[in-house]
Amino acid sequence: MQPTAVRPRVYFADDAPPPPEPPVRSRAWRVLGGLSIALSVLLVAGSLTAYGFMRRLDSQIDRENVEGKLGTNRPAKLNDSLNILLMGSDSREGENARYGVEAGRRSDTTILLHISPGGENAIGISFPRDSMVQMPSCKTKRGVVPPQFGMINAAYSNGGPACTWKTIEALTKIHIDHYVEVDFSGFKRVVNALGGVEICVPRPIDDPKAELHLRKGRQIVRGEQALGYVRTRYVLGDGSDLARIKRQQAFMASVVKKATDKGMLTDPGRTYKFLSAVTKSIKADDKLTVSVMQRLAESLRGMSAGKVRFVTVPVQAYPQDKNRVQFNAALAAPLFESIRQDDQPPAAEPSPAPQKVQPVPPSQVKVAIYNGTRSTGLGRRTADVLTGRGFQVVKIGTRGPTARTLILYGPGAERQAARMAIAVPGHPPRAWSRGKPGHVYLIIGGDGAAVRALKPAVPKIDGEIRADRDPCTAQ
Repeated sequence: MQPTAVRPRVYFADDAPPPPEPPVRSRAWRVLGGLSIALSVLLVAGSLTAYGFMRRLDSQIDRENVEGKLGTNRPAKLNDSLNILLMGSDSREGENARYGVEAGRRSDTTILLHISPGGENAIGISFPRDSMVQMPSCKTKRGVVPPQFGMINAAYSNGGPACTWKTIEALTKIHIDHYVEVDFSGFKRVVNALGGVEICVPRPIDDPKAELHLRKGRQIVRGEQALGYVRTRYVLGDGSDLARIKRQQAFMASVVKKATDKGMLTDPGRTYKFLSAVTKSIKADDKLTVSVMQRLAESLRGMSAGKVRFVTVPVQAYPQDKNRVQFNAALAAPLFESIRQDDQPPAAEPSPAPQKVQPVPPSQVKVAIYNGTRSTGLGRRTADVLTGRGFQVVKIGTRGPTARTLILYGPGAERQAARMAIAVPGHPPRAWSRGKPGHVYLIIGGDGAAVRALKPAVPKIDGEIRADRDPCTAQ
């Protein structure tokens, strides 16, 4: 069991340190494709907005209302980024019956697509289906499935897309906005609409079980060959799910590269054919409306394949079963945090004034926070953000109305105060002789205490793939 983060003990008091009056200043998939299909449709849709086809396409999408199944204890929406949960269903219903009989339906591929505010970058995070995780309770038509520990793809079996959505939010603390699901037949339909997708294989492949027959080297695959390529597990790689995810990500990169090609984006006929195939092939939540897709498409117009990359959640061996894995908390936590905090940089923010002293790391800053406003819970919310940034919040309290936010520091805490001034800009630190040695005091006044949107870079993940890479470079 992974350790639970310890929240700072909370005190409420009216004895906040009396600040000196400051000067008046103003502050300035086994079945794959979910990710590539969803991202590509948004990128390509931007070229169609001028042709008025979107509403015609919108009626082709199969939608589901999942809002009532997600519960109320969800991660907060922190910024204007967009997170879409993408699932590849292995359903054998309808057109998919030819792929054999399977008990129930599972999500063999689960990916979180994160699009930065303004469409600057996109990253697809794959969750290995063999990951052992704690799943929350889920509502279904038959009742409530209790919380359980097991493989992550069991969440879909328990309660469909809504249960997978709820599980990923619980594991990552990332707010998810929408979901998209695609099955075997939908995958083939979209690949064919693209005119096929380029792959590269290291040796000839002959796998009758996956209906896969490929020559060595670079080639274009369509239909059954494309599906067989992303489904096969044992004739390529080492037979592990992680190796298959790697191949799927390479395929997704090629789909995005093909869909964002100028020939596609400047040809209305090809664009409409592609989008029509997509909208007939996906299932989504009912909040992913045509207007949402149009707004997002507009913001993504400047995105190129080179700004799209694919990673896998860092995992390690699961001790009780060598065929299973578990999240590597030390490596996965920074990845999830970077996604949560991915916000637009403040507009026209002035460069911080040169520091007279060298600030220490946040982990060396002990800060007491006092809320001097009428906004209930502001102190706690600020404490949560600063704790997430690594600061040591040692006390949370209240005080009488305060006009302006202050950063005070006790004896010997000048460098700690300098670090706090970077995190909460616009409030020059002031020494306070009655403060505790080594402590900093953040007193939130009526002018607020906005924590700088420190945009943590998405950490480098071993084996990540960029969508503009050559498919044969990894061979």
